[in-house]
Amino acid sequence: DDLLVKKEDAAVKQAILNLLLTEKGERLYNAEYGSDLRGHLFEPLDFGTAGIIQDSILRTIRNYEPRVSVETCLVEPNFDANGFDVRLDFLVLSRTDVPPISIEFFLNRSQ
Repeated sequence: DDLLVKKEDAAVKQAILNLLLTEKGERLYNAEYGSDLRGHLFEPLDFGTAGIIQDSILRTIRNYEPRVSVETCLVEPNFDANGFDVRLDFLVLSRTDVPPISIEFFLNRSQ
């Protein structure tokens, strides 16, 4: 009774965050699983790097999370906080009766 079980939409949100924050090579026996977001965080803090991060997020989700369809992925540099603000809106393909789900998170070098 010590573990909390995530269900439905919350489980998909958690799976996407885990996928994006898992570095490639970090998972044993599946070296390609995950994203390369951490490597991009040491690039210049600009809109070009934001575009590269956005492409990496979309490619990773397309390759490893077949349960969702991404509607919107926005990555913007946050110069004051020295990182990137990310907003991801997606549909869970098995649940057509619900509106898009949003995840917002902040990427910086300390993650």
